[in-house]
Amino acid sequence: MKIKFVSDFFVVLGGIAVTLLLVTDLRADVRLPEIFASDMVLQREMNVPVWGWAEPGEKVTVSFEGQNPATEAGADGRWSVQLEPLKAGGPFTLTVKGKNELKLENVLVGEVWLCSGQSNMEWTMSRSAEYNDELPNVTNPKIRLFQVAKAWKQTPQDKLSAGWKLCNAENIPNFSAVGYYFGQKINADLDVPVGLINSSWGGTRIEPWTPPVGFQSIPTLSQIAEDVAAKDPTSTFHKTLVTKTLAEYKTWLETSEKNLAETKMIVPPPVFPGQLVPYVNQQQPTVLHNAMVHPFAPLALRGAIWYQGESNMSEGMVYAEKMKALIQGWRTVFNNPDLGFYYVQLAPFTYGGDSTRLAYFWEAQASVEKSLPKTGMAVINDLVTNIKDIHPPRKKLVGQRLALLALSRTYGKTDIAAASPELEKMDIDGSNVVLSFKNAQELKTRDGKSPDWFEITGVDGVYHKAEATIDGVTIILKNANVETPYAVRFAWDQTAEPNVQNEAGLQLGAFRAGEIPERGTFDTLIPEGKNFKLLYSFDPTKPTVTGDKTQLNYKTDKSREIVGKIKRVGYFLYLKPKDGKEQFVFVTMPPLDTNLAKLGVPTKSSGARFQKQISDVTVSSNVSGIETGTFADGCNVEFWDCNYAAPNTSGIAGADDQKFDFGDQMSPTVSPGYGSMQIHNFAKKQTIFAFNNFAAGNGCEVGIGNNPASNGNPDWTFSRSAQNYSGGQLMIFVETE
Repeated sequence: MKIKFVSDFFVVLGGIAVTLLLVTDLRADVRLPEIFASDMVLQREMNVPVWGWAEPGEKVTVSFEGQNPATEAGADGRWSVQLEPLKAGGPFTLTVKGKNELKLENVLVGEVWLCSGQSNMEWTMSRSAEYNDELPNVTNPKIRLFQVAKAWKQTPQDKLSAGWKLCNAENIPNFSAVGYYFGQKINADLDVPVGLINSSWGGTRIEPWTPPVGFQSIPTLSQIAEDVAAKDPTSTFHKTLVTKTLAEYKTWLETSEKNLAETKMIVPPPVFPGQLVPYVNQQQPTVLHNAMVHPFAPLALRGAIWYQGESNMSEGMVYAEKMKALIQGWRTVFNNPDLGFYYVQLAPFTYGGDSTRLAYFWEAQASVEKSLPKTGMAVINDLVTNIKDIHPPRKKLVGQRLALLALSRTYGKTDIAAASPELEKMDIDGSNVVLSFKNAQELKTRDGKSPDWFEITGVDGVYHKAEATIDGVTIILKNANVETPYAVRFAWDQTAEPNVQNEAGLQLGAFRAGEIPERGTFDTLIPEGKNFKLLYSFDPTKPTVTGDKTQLNYKTDKSREIVGKIKRVGYFLYLKPKDGKEQFVFVTMPPLDTNLAKLGVPTKSSGARFQKQISDVTVSSNVSGIETGTFADGCNVEFWDCNYAAPNTSGIAGADDQKFDFGDQMSPTVSPGYGSMQIHNFAKKQTIFAFNNFAAGNGCEVGIGNNPASNGNPDWTFSRSAQNYSGGQLMIFVETE
C-alpha cells in the first residue's frame, strides 16, 4: 500500500509537473492583441507599430514584406516594434517569432478607419433602407471588417472580444451601415484595401469614449479630468486623495476607540470622497475607451468617423468642448496628430421641450470643424423619412458624405465637392438682409420651391419668417414687419428639414448671424462689467411665461453657449419710469449654483429655490439710498417659484413678521405659484432689487431699493409696480474662469 501510495504520489506530481510545464510554455508564448490577426488591414504610408507580450527578456522578431524588426520583451512582458511605411497591396503574410511562431495570413495594406458613436453608427446594414438593393454587391475582398463587442471597464484593458472578417453577404448584415458605405466609397475612389473597425454602442454619451488625456487637453473640462484621475489607481492625485482619506479614517478610528473606552459618544466617520467612488455604468467618462478602444491603440490608422450626440443633445456649446477632447485624445493615444475626424450632424427629430435645443447643438457641432484641422461635419437634414424616428434609415448618403469629407480633407482631393454651403458674410441693405455663401458655385432648392426656414429679427429680438430669394450664391431675406434687420437664423428648430443646397446636392446646415445690440445700456452704465458674458435677458415690465406658468420666455438665452467654470454671476436691472429718470442696479456675487438654469429667473422649470445668505457681494446703482460697494456681510437671496408668506421663519435679523421684506416664509407646496426673485442687503434692511409674480405680465412687480409706498411691503410684493415703467431690462451675466 505504501509503495502504491508513493507511486501514485509521483504520478500525481508528474501530472502537476506536466501541467506546470504547459503553463510555463503558454506564458512563454509570443502573443498579439486581437487587432493583429489574419484577414486584417495594415495602414499604408505610415509607420506601423506592432506589439504584444512574451516572456520577459524573450527576443521577438516581426517579419513583413522584407522588413524584420526585432526587440526583446521588457520586464512586464511587453514588446513593440515598428514597420516602416508600407505600400498598398496584398495579400501578404505577417510573421511574429519568439519561442513560438505566429503567422497572420491574407493581410492587406491600405486604409484603416475607426467607426464609432452611438446607435446611428451601430445601426446595422440589415436595418438600413438600402440593404436589399446593396446586398448583391457587398462581397469585396479588399474591404475587411472588425467588430468590437460591447464592454466597459474602470481601467484601460489590453484584451477585447473581436476579430477580422471578410466583407461578404454573410458578415455584412450585422456591421455598421454608415461604416460600410463610408469604406465602400473610400475603396472605390482610391482603389486600395480598406479596414473598418466598428466600436460603437447605442445610447452612449461622448464622455465614456474619451481617453483621460483628452479631458486634460481642454481647460473647461478640468473637473472631469480631475474626477477621472481620482479613480485611476496609478495617478498621483488618486494616491494623494486615498492617503488623505485613510489618515482621516485612522484618526477617526483612534478617537472612536478612545471614546468607547471612556464611555463617550462616537461621532460619525468622515464622509467618503465621492471622487473615489468607482464608475457604475457605461455612460461615465473613459470607461468605453478603456474597454473598446484602448486595446487596439496605438494601431496605425488614417482616421475616425463619428455619429453621436443624441445622448448629449441638451449641452449646446459644451458639447463642442467635449468633441475637441475626444479628437485630441484619440490623436494622442494613436500617436497621430493628423488623424482625420469626420462626423455627422444630428438629424432633425421631435425631441419635445424647447424646439431650439437641437439648433444650439447643431451650432456646437458645426463649430468644431472651424477650430480643428482635418475635421468636418456631414449635414444630413434632408435624409429624414420620419421626423419622429431618431434613427433615419437612409444610411448610404450619410456614409458617402463622410467619405467625401475624408477624400477632400485627408486625401487631398480638392477637386471634389465635399463641404456643405456655409455662410461667408451677412450684409444689411435697407430692410433686406443679403447672405453670401461659400462652398457653392450656385445655390438651389431640392424641391424647386422658395428657400424655407429663414427668419429675421429687428432690435426687439422677435423672429419673423423671411421671404427668401436665391441669387447665385447669395440669398436675400426680407419681412414687412422688420424695417431694420439686425439678425437672422436658419433652420433654428428641431423639426427643420430645409431645402437649400449647393449644386452638388449638399445641404445647408443650421446657422445664425448678426447681433441684437442689447448690451449697449449695460456697457455704458457698467464699464467694469466688460468681462461678464450675457446669459439671459428680457423685459421685466412685461414678462411672458409658458401657458403652464413653468418657464419664462427670455428675449436672449445664451445658456448653451457658455462654457467654463462660473466664477461670478451678475444681475443687472434697468428700468424706465413713466414719470422719472432711468434707474439701474448691478449686483455681482459668487454663483448660487453651477447649473446655469438656476442662475436665471427661478421658475418651476429652472428648479431654482434659494433662501440663503451670500458673502462677497458688490453693488453699483444710481438709485438714491441704495448702499453701493462690496458688503462684508453679503446679502440675503430669496429665489423661488412658489408662494410665500410674511413670517420671518428663516430668522433674518431685523425682518418683519407682518410685512413682506427680506425674511419671508417659502411655501413650496404651491408651485408654480407667485414667485420671488429678490436680493436684499439685510444688514441695512434694504431690498436691492425685486422681481415677483412672473406670470402676471405688466401686472407683475419689479423695483430697485425698498418699495417707497406708505405702509407697503419693502420687497414690492402686491405692488403691481411694472405698470409704472415704460420698459426695462433684466440681464443675467456670468464671469467664467
